[in-house]
Amino acid sequence: MKFVQKLVFALLLVLPLSAAKAGQKDIVDTAVGAGSFGTLVAAVQAAGLVDTLKGEGPFTVFAPTDEAFAKLPEGTVENLLKPENKDQLVAILTYHVVPGKVMSSDIAGKKAEVASVEGSKISVDATDGVKVDNASVVTADIETSNGVIHVIDTVIIPKS
Repeated sequence: MKFVQKLVFALLLVLPLSAAKAGQKDIVDTAVGAGSFGTLVAAVQAAGLVDTLKGEGPFTVFAPTDEAFAKLPEGTVENLLKPENKDQLVAILTYHVVPGKVMSSDIAGKKAEVASVEGSKISVDATDGVKVDNASVVTADIETSNGVIHVIDTVIIPKS
């Protein structure tokens, strides 16, 4: 009988953990639920990248807030959302994504040039806080079912 009690107790401990992992939202759903990424979500939809960012991954996303998009020159976002500018929008958005799941602890104290999904290198400096090109990471390590989101305060643009 004690064995059965121990087994039931062990299952009660393990099941909530696996249920929490199974219920974890993907990158897109996490961004939608956060409420501070409306512009990013609209841009991802306009670029046709929703299915990609809901995919298996893992991905590391440097996610600009609505305030970060508001820092761009007036009319920039509206212009990028036009169908004829889709390629440029895709390039900018995929520049914010790195293949794999990179947590802040993985890069603490380091500098690196990392390849983005867009193809260009992103400069990452984690020696004093974390800078990604000219943006600062304001919230790190938001884990999702298919990767991680690091919130940044500025939209980063590929150099090319």
